[in-house]
Amino acid sequence: MSESAKPSSSEAKELSLIGKVELRIALASTDAELKTTLKTFLAPLLLKLASEHLNVRNKNAPRSVKLPVAALLQQFRQYPSTPLIRHFDLLYIQQGIKRLSITKQLKLLPIIVNGISSDASISASHGAVLFNLLLRILPNLSLPERGSLEDRGLRDQLGLARSEDITFLALWFGKLLLYTPKGPEHVGPTREACPGLSADEYDFLTLHDKKDTWSAGDNTGLNLTETKITIARFLASGVFTDQERFLPALFSSADSNSRISNIGVDLLKRASSNVSLEDPTLIQQLYHIYFGDASSGGPLPVRPALRIQILTLLSKSVIATTFTANVIQVFQEVLTTPEATDGSREFLISPSSREASKMRHSAFSFIMWTSRIGSFADLQVIAPPLVRRLREYVEGQGWPNPNDDARSAQYLSLRGMAYQSIGILAMHSPRELLLEPNLDLLHWLFKALSEDASGSEIAVSVEEAIGSVLNCFKTGLDWDVEEGLRSLLLHHMTLDDGAMSDHNKAPTQVRRSTRFVAVRFANRCLRYSDVVARWIDLIAIGGRPGERQEVIEEGQKGLSPYWYQILNPLGERASRGRGSAAAKPIVQFPVFSEMIEFIMPRITYSSRVEQQELLPNLSLNKQTLDIVAPAATFCRAILISQALVSVERDIKFDVDWDRKLDSAMSSDELARAATKAYLKPSSTEGDDEKTKAISTFLLVLYNGMVWNHGEGLPKCGEYLVDVCALCSNAMLSHLAPHVVSWTSSIWSNKHDTRTTAAHAFGILASHPDFPSEELQKLLVTLLNKARTWKSAVGAGINQVHGSILALGFLWGRLKLRAHLDTLPETDLHVFVALIFDILAESGQRTLQEAVVTAIDQLCLFSVLRPAQIPPEYTPNVLVDKMIEKARSGNDKAILALGHFAMSLKESKSEDSLHNQILNRLYALHDVRQPEVQFAVGEALTCAATGWDSKSLVAVLDVEESPPDLAKPGAELSDVLIQVLSHCKSTKPAMRKASAIWLLCIVQFNGHAPCVQRSLRQCQAAFKRFLADRDSLVQETASRGLALVYEKGGKQLKDDLVRDLMASFISTNANLGGSVAEDTELFEPGALPTAEGSVTTYKDIMSLASEVGDPSLVYRFMSLASHDAIWSSRAAFGRFGLDTLLSDSSIDGYLAQNPKLYPKLFRYRFDPNPNVQRAMNDIWVATVKDPASILEEHFDEIMDDLLRNILGKEWRVRQACCAAIADLVQGSHFEKYEKHLNEIWAKSFKVVDDIKLSVRTAAMALVRVLAGILIRNLEAGESAGKKASSMLQQVVPFLLSSSGLEASAREIQQYALTTLLSIIKKSSGKHLKPFIPVLVERILALLSSLEPEAVNYIHLNASKYDLTEEKIDEIRLTSVRGSPMMEAIERCLDQLDEPTTAALSPALEDAMKSALGLPSKVSSYFSHVPTL
Repeated sequence: MSESAKPSSSEAKELSLIGKVELRIALASTDAELKTTLKTFLAPLLLKLASEHLNVRNKNAPRSVKLPVAALLQQFRQYPSTPLIRHFDLLYIQQGIKRLSITKQLKLLPIIVNGISSDASISASHGAVLFNLLLRILPNLSLPERGSLEDRGLRDQLGLARSEDITFLALWFGKLLLYTPKGPEHVGPTREACPGLSADEYDFLTLHDKKDTWSAGDNTGLNLTETKITIARFLASGVFTDQERFLPALFSSADSNSRISNIGVDLLKRASSNVSLEDPTLIQQLYHIYFGDASSGGPLPVRPALRIQILTLLSKSVIATTFTANVIQVFQEVLTTPEATDGSREFLISPSSREASKMRHSAFSFIMWTSRIGSFADLQVIAPPLVRRLREYVEGQGWPNPNDDARSAQYLSLRGMAYQSIGILAMHSPRELLLEPNLDLLHWLFKALSEDASGSEIAVSVEEAIGSVLNCFKTGLDWDVEEGLRSLLLHHMTLDDGAMSDHNKAPTQVRRSTRFVAVRFANRCLRYSDVVARWIDLIAIGGRPGERQEVIEEGQKGLSPYWYQILNPLGERASRGRGSAAAKPIVQFPVFSEMIEFIMPRITYSSRVEQQELLPNLSLNKQTLDIVAPAATFCRAILISQALVSVERDIKFDVDWDRKLDSAMSSDELARAATKAYLKPSSTEGDDEKTKAISTFLLVLYNGMVWNHGEGLPKCGEYLVDVCALCSNAMLSHLAPHVVSWTSSIWSNKHDTRTTAAHAFGILASHPDFPSEELQKLLVTLLNKARTWKSAVGAGINQVHGSILALGFLWGRLKLRAHLDTLPETDLHVFVALIFDILAESGQRTLQEAVVTAIDQLCLFSVLRPAQIPPEYTPNVLVDKMIEKARSGNDKAILALGHFAMSLKESKSEDSLHNQILNRLYALHDVRQPEVQFAVGEALTCAATGWDSKSLVAVLDVEESPPDLAKPGAELSDVLIQVLSHCKSTKPAMRKASAIWLLCIVQFNGHAPCVQRSLRQCQAAFKRFLADRDSLVQETASRGLALVYEKGGKQLKDDLVRDLMASFISTNANLGGSVAEDTELFEPGALPTAEGSVTTYKDIMSLASEVGDPSLVYRFMSLASHDAIWSSRAAFGRFGLDTLLSDSSIDGYLAQNPKLYPKLFRYRFDPNPNVQRAMNDIWVATVKDPASILEEHFDEIMDDLLRNILGKEWRVRQACCAAIADLVQGSHFEKYEKHLNEIWAKSFKVVDDIKLSVRTAAMALVRVLAGILIRNLEAGESAGKKASSMLQQVVPFLLSSSGLEASAREIQQYALTTLLSIIKKSSGKHLKPFIPVLVERILALLSSLEPEAVNYIHLNASKYDLTEEKIDEIRLTSVRGSPMMEAIERCLDQLDEPTTAALSPALEDAMKSALGLPSKVSSYFSHVPTL
């Protein structure tokens, strides 16, 4: 035999032997024979399975034999209580299924999955085998396209009718996705497990530790990766709902293999939209998966990647925050190091790994979510343990300086998040964590901010944490907590950058300032009346040079009661603890005496001295000089406010509260009287402290004024004058003797210091207690210095200036106190001659200014009369010089003339000096500076009424009665008549001047009988000025009308409001008097011509003459009249008129005439911003309750708007559009339901307006109407009735000639857009009545709205190398994807039998009338579903 035949002979021999053994076994007729045969041949037969010949091995295992697997499966299910049968059935099923073709295997799939959950519940091992068989068959299943009809029917195709089977499959598919072979985790000494699975589950998936179950290289094993991919794709099919596939999708999304995770991520995104994260059962499952349950034989915790995914989901669930124990456990585990973990659970990741960092980031995000969303009760449980653990975590990294190994980017990021989490959590459990007497956590955070060396990003996180806890201190604080907070904030306000802190363990460096945070806490957590808080603000403003601007601004806000109210909208709080009181709704200043007592030791060298030793022992601290000025400003405000409060005078703390306080002190007679009374010392209990505080305050101001040899500190001299002017002689008696040291300030090189020092010198040196000998010495010193005016240069001129001022103020106050006799009369003559010489000869502006002020002071108190003027000069010289200076803008010279006229006797003669002065004052009308005209007005009131003029209220600065220089009423009457006559002038300069003069007369002499009798004339004059082109004149008129209203009786007030409102709503304008050639009708440049512009009436006449068209005059006058209407309306709301109308709306004319509201409402939306702003101010002032007014007068307002929306004036049309849009947005549908058709119709008409701005406003209105409709449609059933009613009115309108059939393209487009939105958002119930007509009309529009270019290209296809078929194909593609086709499909989806019956005729008509290809094709496709 050849070599090649030997294997064949060997193979044939083995096959022959096997055949003989099979024959013997088959021929055995008894058990004994079979036993003997098997005993002899079974073992050798099995050895042939290892034969080298394939045919021999296959002879032993014949694969061609097909077992009845389907029958075995049925038998397996028929005997659930007979384990032996089921066992052998499964053995043969396992063998037989491999021999079946793919088609037959797939036919078994429904049999396997149907009832698999019951099989597994009877025997876990049997369920594992069946599940394994399922995994073997699934790769052969061809899945249909996702979302297709076949995909939706796949569940039924597989026979998965039982929900238990679906749940079982989803569960074990998820378990398989978690499965990792031979993981490092062990529950016991022998049984294996892996993250996310228990030992039993691990056994289930490995067929009870069958080694080749997942051995991909073995024919009997499965490829784990491919199997996971297969089941991930199977999960995406229509077999499972989103709820069923959610957890397996979550598991696969966190797989380390990107092929699996990509499928899982996509699957999770799709499933998440239909899965509620507010399901408690789901959230409990997620927590269970996250933590595992290894201690009781349950699954191990899942891997970090999946934990991160779970935390991401939990961070989107509100109900997840209610599992407080789980929330705490999440965070504690994340911060646990490997050495600290429980022995039953090994740490799955290295604490320094990237996954650990990601997991901690996710955990911090979850904690932040919990702290923001969680309920107060839950957070109170969660916060304390987590905050303590977080502090341990931060301190474990090194605190405040981090260790070297904690400076990596990952650790620093986590450190920042830890700080933020501490702040967020602490604010939810303040009583336990923050509001304890030691303020331990707040101290810790402040120290971290100032000393943590981790970098600026960490500092931002700490600052956020501190900001989070800030509001916890805004509630009522216990006394000890408040005291601790003051101490903490003061400490950090005095910390220096770079200094070493007093740390208990080891001193650390202060790396950054905490002053801004400290000031914020003081402003928001301590009462406004708290002296420590206000001292902190003062430190912020001037505590150190080069301070950051934000710190200074925060300090300024803290000192302002207006800003304090904004920062603390709930108002003042009373602290708890000692002396606790109820919360007060208003801001209260600190007590003046307490404030002075607290801050004086900190800005002076002497903390507290006896009153009689006060002056010599107090001096300013050089370290706190920058604090003196803001401290003086604030203490002065406290003093004035407390004085006003003492007489129950209300103080409104608005944005310009400080200006109003200054104004009250300068012009309010009652406020000054109240302050004077408050500053008087008395023997009442408690006043001793107040008196001492006022004396100390005066001393500080004095020291500030004379500081640095008279250089002075800002504001000190000014406030010293203000306070001294209101103090009694008794209060000033201790300060007056020390005026001897003021010469340095009087001779200072600073102009303001010299002026205030001289004024204060006049007040105090004239004091009765000031020694006459010292006064004589000072007089000589100052007079000698003044005599050097000819030779003085540089600083010498400043000294002469100060001396002249001081002497002028001194002699005026001596005359007022009747103490002129204490000084030689010759000295006064010398001084008067001196100042007249300087006035006549000196060219120094500084000396001239001093002389004018001195003359003013002497004239004011009647020291300088015509008889006292030196012989070489005459009164006319004085008048001429003052007028000369007045024309250069010197308002002091004007006032000096008015004060000089006070002492002159009235005379009817035109040549009298008094009348000459008045006429010279009138002649100043052509000076353009408004300040000059106000000075002229004040001078006129003084000249006419003397000390009866209220302009002199603030001039009386000593405790004496004013001089008896009151004038008779006839003189004021003459001045008033003259000014009223000037008000009718056509000259712009005279109109402006006379308006200001009249305002001054009403303001300063409105109490006079002659002015009271002429209030109606004043009102008429001011009303004419409202239409003036000059904004200053308009402002003056507005103020004047408010003053007239204030000073008149009720009848006059009603008449005034009636006249104003008549002019307000009138369409006829009064140009304000007669028209002359120089009457200015237009602003210069408003109507330009080739040679300039048309401005005056003379220009109009000239232009009309040149072109030969007299009608131009009337056209221009009409234009000017129209412009005057809106100029007056623009001025209407300015500077006081809103207050006037506010009073009238309560019980006056407006309350009885509500017809004005519609016009007022419309004017609020005028295109002119000035008119709009003015009308808004009036609306706010007059309409106290806008909601009720609009509710009551809705129909009248809407009727007015609809009546005017198509008016002649474009600004009215535009205003109506904006007004209607605002009105309907704030009203219920029922209010405007009856107007809706008219609103739509008229708004669509205005959309086609000739003016662009009107079209824009109309489109905005239409968008508002459409938006309201769409929002109601989106609201669903909750707004069903309203939406249905809207549709019944809107849809027919949009389909009418005013909508889709309108001639304007813009209207057509918007009507179509609105209809498509309606179809998209409407429910079927609301839409069905309109479906037939909508479909028919939209089908027709498909062709009519097709671009004309398409038809052109279709007709000229050959020119563009195209065919008509290709173009038609593109057109059809465009139709299928168009929004209109989508709308048609949406309508067809809502069809029912009645609607279909109504639609069919409409479609037939559409098909017959369709002209274009799009309409024809769409009609056909729309008709198919109705057949």
